[in-house]
Amino acid sequence: MAKSPSLPNLSISPEKAYFIVAKARQFDAKDGVTDPESGSNASDDGMRSVLEDRQDDPVRAELTSFIHDLNEDEQIDLVALTWLGRGDGDIENWDELRAEAARAHNKRTAAYLLGMPLLADHLEEALSKFGHSSEDVESDLF
Repeated sequence: MAKSPSLPNLSISPEKAYFIVAKARQFDAKDGVTDPESGSNASDDGMRSVLEDRQDDPVRAELTSFIHDLNEDEQIDLVALTWLGRGDGDIENWDELRAEAARAHNKRTAAYLLGMPLLADHLEEALSKFGHSSEDVESDLF
Protein backbone atom coordinates (compact mmCIF):
# COMPACT_ATOMS: atom_id res chain seq x y z
CA MET A 1 0.00 0.00 0.00
CA ALA A 2 1.45 3.39 -0.95
CA LYS A 3 1.68 6.19 1.58
CA SER A 4 -0.98 8.83 1.12
CA PRO A 5 0.35 12.36 0.59
CA SER A 6 -1.96 13.65 3.35
CA LEU A 7 -0.34 11.49 6.03
CA PRO A 8 2.14 13.10 8.44
CA ASN A 9 5.83 12.48 7.87
CA LEU A 10 7.66 10.19 10.27
CA SER A 11 11.15 10.88 11.57
CA ILE A 12 11.76 7.15 12.01
CA SER A 13 12.07 5.08 8.85
CA PRO A 14 9.76 2.11 8.33
CA GLU A 15 12.87 -0.11 8.14
CA LYS A 16 13.99 0.91 11.63
CA ALA A 17 10.48 0.58 13.02
CA TYR A 18 10.01 -2.91 11.55
CA PHE A 19 13.44 -3.94 12.86
CA ILE A 20 12.12 -3.04 16.32
CA VAL A 21 8.91 -4.98 15.59
CA ALA A 22 10.91 -8.09 14.64
CA LYS A 23 13.17 -7.86 17.70
CA ALA A 24 10.24 -7.10 20.00
CA ARG A 25 8.53 -10.28 18.80
CA GLN A 26 11.67 -12.25 19.73
CA PHE A 27 11.75 -10.51 23.10
CA ASP A 28 8.01 -11.13 23.71
CA ALA A 29 8.54 -14.86 23.11
CA LYS A 30 10.71 -15.04 26.21
CA ASP A 31 9.38 -16.70 29.35
CA GLY A 32 9.95 -15.87 32.99
CA VAL A 33 13.10 -17.18 34.66
CA THR A 34 12.46 -20.81 35.67
CA ASP A 35 15.81 -21.58 37.28
CA PRO A 36 17.47 -18.38 38.53
CA GLU A 37 20.40 -20.22 40.13
CA SER A 38 21.15 -22.41 37.14
CA GLY A 39 24.84 -22.94 36.73
CA SER A 40 24.43 -25.67 34.19
CA ASN A 41 25.29 -25.69 30.55
CA ALA A 42 22.39 -24.65 28.28
CA SER A 43 22.53 -27.96 26.46
CA ASP A 44 22.25 -29.80 29.82
CA ASP A 45 18.98 -28.08 30.70
CA GLY A 46 17.33 -28.68 27.33
CA MET A 47 18.08 -25.11 26.18
CA ARG A 48 15.26 -23.80 28.41
CA SER A 49 17.33 -20.82 29.52
CA VAL A 50 17.44 -19.53 25.93
CA LEU A 51 13.71 -18.76 26.19
CA GLU A 52 13.94 -17.08 29.59
CA ASP A 53 13.60 -13.34 29.97
CA ARG A 54 16.78 -12.35 31.77
CA GLN A 55 18.27 -8.91 32.41
CA ASP A 56 21.38 -9.90 30.44
CA ASP A 57 19.29 -11.21 27.53
CA PRO A 58 21.01 -10.43 24.20
CA VAL A 59 17.72 -9.54 22.46
CA ARG A 60 16.88 -7.06 25.25
CA ALA A 61 20.39 -5.62 25.03
CA GLU A 62 20.20 -5.29 21.25
CA LEU A 63 16.78 -3.61 21.36
CA THR A 64 17.82 -1.28 24.18
CA SER A 65 20.96 -0.27 22.32
CA PHE A 66 19.13 0.21 19.03
CA ILE A 67 16.43 2.41 20.60
CA HIS A 68 19.02 4.36 22.61
CA ASP A 69 20.97 5.05 19.38
CA LEU A 70 17.94 6.56 17.63
CA ASN A 71 17.90 10.33 17.58
CA GLU A 72 15.41 12.15 19.79
CA ASP A 73 12.87 12.71 16.99
CA GLU A 74 12.96 9.03 16.08
CA GLN A 75 12.42 8.03 19.72
CA ILE A 76 9.50 10.45 20.01
CA ASP A 77 7.93 9.02 16.85
CA LEU A 78 8.45 5.50 18.17
CA VAL A 79 6.57 6.27 21.39
CA ALA A 80 3.83 8.14 19.52
CA LEU A 81 3.49 5.22 17.07
CA THR A 82 3.15 2.82 19.99
CA TRP A 83 0.40 4.96 21.52
CA LEU A 84 -1.34 5.25 18.15
CA GLY A 85 -1.20 1.48 17.68
CA ARG A 86 -2.67 0.75 21.09
CA GLY A 87 -5.57 3.10 20.40
CA ASP A 88 -4.64 6.20 22.39
CA GLY A 89 -5.55 8.33 19.39
CA ASP A 90 -5.92 8.14 15.66
CA ILE A 91 -3.98 9.31 12.65
CA GLU A 92 -6.01 12.55 12.53
CA ASN A 93 -4.58 13.66 15.88
CA TRP A 94 -1.01 12.49 15.22
CA ASP A 95 0.37 15.96 15.97
CA GLU A 96 -1.16 15.90 19.46
CA LEU A 97 0.08 12.34 20.13
CA ARG A 98 3.55 13.28 18.97
CA ALA A 99 3.55 16.49 21.03
CA GLU A 100 2.61 14.50 24.15
CA ALA A 101 5.39 11.99 23.39
CA ALA A 102 7.83 14.90 23.03
CA ARG A 103 6.73 16.32 26.41
CA ALA A 104 7.19 12.91 28.05
CA HIS A 105 10.51 12.13 26.35
CA ASN A 106 13.38 11.16 28.64
CA LYS A 107 16.39 8.84 28.66
CA ARG A 108 14.27 5.80 29.56
CA THR A 109 12.51 5.37 26.20
CA ALA A 110 13.86 1.85 25.66
CA ALA A 111 12.91 0.67 29.16
CA TYR A 112 9.45 2.21 28.79
CA LEU A 113 8.81 0.55 25.42
CA LEU A 114 10.24 -2.84 26.43
CA GLY A 115 7.87 -2.82 29.39
CA MET A 116 4.91 -2.94 26.99
CA PRO A 117 3.78 -6.54 26.43
CA LEU A 118 2.27 -5.82 23.00
CA LEU A 119 4.93 -3.43 21.68
CA ALA A 120 5.33 -5.25 18.34
CA ASP A 121 1.57 -5.41 17.76
CA HIS A 122 1.09 -1.73 18.61
CA LEU A 123 3.90 -0.62 16.30
CA GLU A 124 2.72 -2.82 13.45
CA GLU A 125 -0.85 -1.51 13.79
CA ALA A 126 0.35 2.12 13.77
CA LEU A 127 2.66 1.59 10.82
CA SER A 128 -0.24 0.12 8.84
CA LYS A 129 -2.16 3.36 9.47
CA PHE A 130 0.74 5.16 7.80
CA GLY A 131 0.43 2.85 4.81
CA HIS A 132 3.43 0.64 5.62
CA SER A 133 3.57 -3.12 5.90
CA SER A 134 6.29 -5.54 6.93
CA GLU A 135 6.26 -6.99 3.39
CA ASP A 136 7.38 -3.60 2.07
CA VAL A 137 10.58 -3.68 4.10
CA GLU A 138 11.07 -7.41 4.68
CA SER A 139 13.65 -7.83 1.94
CA ASP A 140 15.72 -4.99 3.41
CA LEU A 141 15.66 -6.48 6.90
CA PHE A 142 16.21 -10.18 6.32
